[in-house]
Amino acid sequence: MRSSDDVLATHAAVPEAPDAQQTLAYRRSLRASRSRRAARALRRRRVFRSRGSALVAAAGLLLASGGAVAAQQGAQRASLSSNTITAVQRALGVSADGVVGPVTRGAAKRFQRRHGLVADGVIGPEILAALGLKSKTMARGARASATGGAAPGDPVLRRIAACESGGDPTAVSADGRYRGKYQFSRATWRGVGGTGDPAQASEAEQDRLAAKLLARAGTSPWPNCA
Repeated sequence: MRSSDDVLATHAAVPEAPDAQQTLAYRRSLRASRSRRAARALRRRRVFRSRGSALVAAAGLLLASGGAVAAQQGAQRASLSSNTITAVQRALGVSADGVVGPVTRGAAKRFQRRHGLVADGVIGPEILAALGLKSKTMARGARASATGGAAPGDPVLRRIAACESGGDPTAVSADGRYRGKYQFSRATWRGVGGTGDPAQASEAEQDRLAAKLLARAGTSPWPNCA
């Protein structure tokens, strides 16, 4: 027969089992909750990193685009005289200061959009033709094309040749990349219809293709000697 102490001990132990189970369940629930929060935090970090990478890539593309536009605008300034720019500005209805700035580029873009041209704000042959204008550089190139060689006594080509090679048709740069009287690269030489090595072509052929390049791109292919 159990003593009264045994009975009391048995009854005292009964309510402890539910508390232990509740404590265990609570701890499991707490661990699961912490795991879910950690997983959510990890997903957020991954999303932020992904968005950050996308932003960096977009910024890189924007900078590259800006660099290309800047290079294009630099070539534009080199190939157009201030008189031509002034004439364009007057035709576009903006202040005629002879400098291609944001206002001029904006007016050029609006004009290009209205006339179905590429709206890049660059004052090139297409917009000049649409405005009924022709730059002096283009006129020099037309004379060169008509004669089949450099325009007679063209001071621009003489200056470029003297600067690039000292007027030597066989000149080759130290690294071998630029060749001939006008220091053509092989790619540029082929682009204007040349064949073989520019430095081995006749001087008349070099003069003719240099005039063709001048007509097409102005002095921008020779930025250090224009």
